[in-house]
Amino acid sequence: MKSEPEAFSIDDLARAKGKTTFWDGIRNYQARNLLRDEIQAGDLVLFYHSNANPPAVVGTAKVIKPARPDPTQFDAGSEKHDPAATPDNPRWYGVDIQFETKFKAPVPLETIKQAANLSDMVLVKRSRLSVQPVTAVEFKTIVKMGAGG
Repeated sequence: MKSEPEAFSIDDLARAKGKTTFWDGIRNYQARNLLRDEIQAGDLVLFYHSNANPPAVVGTAKVIKPARPDPTQFDAGSEKHDPAATPDNPRWYGVDIQFETKFKAPVPLETIKQAANLSDMVLVKRSRLSVQPVTAVEFKTIVKMGAGG
């Protein structure tokens, strides 16, 4: 999962320690499908700071509750409002996440691109997608890199 740090950072998530945060505002169908159909409660996710200098994976979070309709799509006052969405036919979903860890050292995108066992990672091939699948090997590799190892 990625976020611009000035909008919502790993530190913002850490300040909510012990509380859940609803991951809202996803407006890409492929990302929505991952949230709605594949991500389950208990899954761990990598937290990526996009539009940062440098862009980097900075920690992990845990999915606490499975996907549910994103309420911002129904709020006419929200910049995320979708007039075509209705409570009976929602278009956009989000999940509740909780802070797990902040890495000792951020893992920059350039470092990820240089790692041979991460060359097929979606982040390397299509970095603009806000929610992306990650294999177990990719997850473990990046967590190890973030721990300084």
